[in-house]
Amino acid sequence: MAHFVPCNKTANTSHIADLYFREIVKLHGVPKTITSDRDSKFISPFWCTLWRKLGSTLQLSSSYHPQTDAQAEFAYNRSPSQTIGHSPFEAVYGLNPIGPLELAPLLVTKHFSGDAEERAKEIKKLHEQIRGSILKKNEKYSKQANKHRKPVAFKEGDLVWIHLRKEQFPSKRSSKLMPRADGPFRVLQRIGENAYKIELLGDYGVSATFNVSDLSPYYED
Repeated sequence: MAHFVPCNKTANTSHIADLYFREIVKLHGVPKTITSDRDSKFISPFWCTLWRKLGSTLQLSSSYHPQTDAQAEFAYNRSPSQTIGHSPFEAVYGLNPIGPLELAPLLVTKHFSGDAEERAKEIKKLHEQIRGSILKKNEKYSKQANKHRKPVAFKEGDLVWIHLRKEQFPSKRSSKLMPRADGPFRVLQRIGENAYKIELLGDYGVSATFNVSDLSPYYED
């Protein structure tokens, strides 16, 4: 996937890093490697220290102030959803990307930027705060929902309907006239107390694990 991000020729290292986090990291996470030319922005102590601290390897061929909304969006997309039992990243891409919480040990070199190290620590602290807030909110919502929820249990081989939530199946809920459920699908496995792995037929592009609240029994005529 390619991203074309407009910027000025006068942009400094901090601005380039800001653009990268705002346009790339929020969508794909922290990269394992970054390949760039030898522009002065990409060999500066600030740039090199920042990415070493975040665990990325810089590869050079023959220039950070994170946007809070982007960091919050990334942290949210990486946190498990109470609805599907997986993070939005897992539902869309099938995996959780590497995040700033996995800070790599910093090797001290002569080209060292203390400012970049502090900035990387700020990113980690911000993600920890956002993640903690999301978990508290999820716990609160779960307690509230469980007050009025009747237990539903399925066994392996049961046929069920899957409720098509608009945020999870945008292409199948693009119109109010489209069906709100699809199926029947066969239950393959129970996962935990309130999630099931379903035998999805066709290319849905989502995780096959669903919360019980998104399932309902299918009764043959």
